Amino acid sequence: MAGRLIDGKEISAQIKAELAQEVAKMQKESDVTPGLAVVLVGEDPASKVYVGQKEKACAELGIFSQKHTLPADVSEEELLGLVGSLNSDPQIDGILVQLPLPKHIDENKVIEAIMPEKDVDGFHPVSVGKMVIGLPGFRPCTPAGVMELLKRTGVDLVGKEAVVVGRSNIVGKPVAIMLLQQSATVTVCHSKTKNLSEVTRRADVLVVATGKPNTVTADMVKDGVVVIDVGVNRLDSGKLVGDVDFDGVREKASAITPVPGGVGPMTIAMLMYNTVQAAKKRAGILI
Repeated sequence: MAGRLIDGKEISAQIKAELAQEVAKMQKESDVTPGLAVVLVGEDPASKVYVGQKEKACAELGIFSQKHTLPADVSEEELLGLVGSLNSDPQIDGILVQLPLPKHIDENKVIEAIMPEKDVDGFHPVSVGKMVIGLPGFRPCTPAGVMELLKRTGVDLVGKEAVVVGRSNIVGKPVAIMLLQQSATVTVCHSKTKNLSEVTRRADVLVVATGKPNTVTADMVKDGVVVIDVGVNRLDSGKLVGDVDFDGVREKASAITPVPGGVGPMTIAMLMYNTVQAAKKRAGILI
């Protein structure tokens, strides 16, 4: 029997409905409206789509949003200057510089220029450090979305064997740390892992984030596995697929995320969550 679908659209809609209520309450009781500034450099089509989705989500929730579009040849100095001005803007609680940036700009320098209090992407070294040692702070949006999917789907992680395929700073590493903090036993695999399928077959919970279609096929998983597919790949046919062979793996999984409609909507929801948390801190509601 095919595994049940973990519906990221539905769960993200629940989170956004909860946040909309929080925003309305803050505006009424504290006269504070959360504010998010998004900086887009250049004309990357995928980045433009993401930024559009973020603007739409802000509008739905009553969050003030600002978009700054800069040309692809903007100097690093000018971009850092904009980040500096947003750091000191009292209307802005969260700053998001859409990645990737053009080659001539040092992404790390830009990320580190954002005040940790406004780092709603969760990429600043201070945010990452707090995450690793389990202190409160901003969690990166996609890994936080993965964890929220598991939590709201009722997946108990205590003592479970969790396997993460992919070791990026944006998804693989942080999601491994978050799974560990929920008392799962965690293995991280990557392009140099020997006998990948031997490791993935042990997984009770499998998170795949490699950016390559068919990284995981049905013969690589055990019956009853919970599969979270973080990948988004566009095939030559134009079809969007994840990193997992969905049709094959679903036959063995107890639950699986689709692509699209799984992790993707959760990333935006968690960005909104982080922005609201930042505003609550500014208003003194969250100490």
